[in-house]
Amino acid sequence: MHRLFHHPNILRLVGYCLRERGTKHEAWLLLPFFKRGTLWNEIERLKDKGNFLTEDQILQLLLGICRGLEAIHARGYAHRDLKPTNILLGDEGQPVLMDLGSMNQACIHVEGSRQALALQDWAAQRCTISYRAPELFSVQSHCVIDERTDVWSLGCVLYAMMFGEGPYDMVFQKGDSVALAVQNQLSIPHSPRHSSALRQLLASMMTVDPQQRPPIHLLLSQLEALQPPALGQHTTQI
Repeated sequence: MHRLFHHPNILRLVGYCLRERGTKHEAWLLLPFFKRGTLWNEIERLKDKGNFLTEDQILQLLLGICRGLEAIHARGYAHRDLKPTNILLGDEGQPVLMDLGSMNQACIHVEGSRQALALQDWAAQRCTISYRAPELFSVQSHCVIDERTDVWSLGCVLYAMMFGEGPYDMVFQKGDSVALAVQNQLSIPHSPRHSSALRQLLASMMTVDPQQRPPIHLLLSQLEALQPPALGQHTTQI
């Protein structure tokens, strides 16, 4: 899967080797080393010091993540397991999506209870529970599951960048039902660190009904409008 994409926000495959050991077959993958670690490492490092990512940092990271997702969706796939531990940070702080092992067809037409149950079981094994979209917890017998599962997960990632933990991390850690929790509209804490525009963006991603959730290209256009002006540029006040 890594060889499908040549994008600065998606982990590239440097090389690979296939080996046979008796009756077993092994694949050895050579991937780049990221000394800064993952987005989750950065969130925890800041949290340990009592700090959080600034809104400008969040917007820049979110833009890179969205661009990576857009490239995946454009090829007809969905990531399906987006979370802070699956986002690496490059030397310049740019986000790089990794762990494409759960990636599959973006648009899945479910036709019957057997297929619905199979997809639900697959999601239980391959999609991290506290970042899993509501429609994957109880798959309907006749429905369409599309790439907007990634938009929900992206909203959970955004929440983690804003508040230092995912919106359902504590629900899972307490042993409560994440499946029930995600069926209710998320309550977003108020913080002077965040603008109303960022909060509205988060709320749109965390829409329970996937048909009302914005697609990635719409989020990208909204994000580009929210980006802070580049160094040396001036904004015109009206």
